[in-house]
Formats: sequence, C-alpha cells, structure tokens
Amino acid sequence: MTSLITGPDARDRCAWVGDDDEYRRYHDEEWGTPLHGDRALFEKMSLEGFQAGLSWITILRKRPRFREVFRGFEPELVSEFDESDVAQVMADPGIIRNRAKIEATIGNARIVRTMAEGELDALMWSFAPPPSPIRPAAFADVPAVTPESTALSKELRRRGFRFVGPTTMYALMQSAGMVDDHIAGCWRA
Repeated sequence: MTSLITGPDARDRCAWVGDDDEYRRYHDEEWGTPLHGDRALFEKMSLEGFQAGLSWITILRKRPRFREVFRGFEPELVSEFDESDVAQVMADPGIIRNRAKIEATIGNARIVRTMAEGELDALMWSFAPPPSPIRPAAFADVPAVTPESTALSKELRRRGFRFVGPTTMYALMQSAGMVDDHIAGCWRA
C-alpha cells in the first residue's frame, strides 16, 4: 500500500483517508491539529475508547449520535448517568453498544469531574513528546505505541480511568495533535 493518495482536489494526503469524503475532511481539519480543553479531550478519550477493536471511520460516522447520547461529552452531565441511563444508551442503535465501554465513559467522567478545571488537559499534554525533526516517510514508520503513550496510559489507569491502553492513547495523541504523524509529502505535513 502506498503511503500517500491524491485526492479529487489534487492534494496528496496520508493514504488511510482513501476516497471517503468524511475521512478526508477529518484528516484535513482535525487529525494532528492540537486539541485543548477538558471537555474536548474527555470526548476524544471516550471516542478512542469506543474505537478499540473497530475502524475509526465507524466512530467518526457515529460521532454526532455519540455526542447526543452522551450529552455533548460534558463530564458533569455524563458523571450523573445511572443504570436507567446505561439501559437507554445500550438500546440506542446509533452508537457502539458495548456495556463495558459505556460504563467506562461514565466512570471516566466521574474522575474528570473531581479534577480541577484544566487538569485533564494539562495531564494529557504533559506526556506529549517534543516534536520530531523526522517526518514519517511511510506507514511502517508510524508506531502503534510509544513510551509516552505507555506512560500516559499508566498514569490514567493509576487514577482509575478505563479503556485508556497504550495503543488507544497513542491514537488519541495523534488525533489530538500531541504528535504529528502526517506522512512526508502529505499537504498537512
């Protein structure tokens, strides 16, 4: 597989975009762009947790419904979900209906709610590595796990967070712009 693909606008992009318009928009506007804010990073952490074992495009297409069901991923609101809310969420075909991931999202919201404003943002970004002077030349050069994602995962787990494994946290670091893995030659690189 080639590492770059040329889109209909004649721009070269990371090839994982394929020919999907939503993936192209996500790549061009979100992936690798620095993301800050406790709510935004809680949402990203939650969606990356739901993505575990699935394709990101599945989550991306369901993201609007996830945002409705999880009340905009406002930790204060999600932390108040009870068993009847879990049952309601489990019945919604517009999201990934995995009880463990739903309960983890609620539990994680409860932890975020106990943190000072800006603490989740500062915590996550404290694990961002310095920018690499070497851009990945191919997909084979992009790791699935790094020492930083492993350390972030370990710290989040120590605090009680769930569905925050090292691979999931590296995907978060990529999507939230903590690392920039756009392939050399990509217009975003």
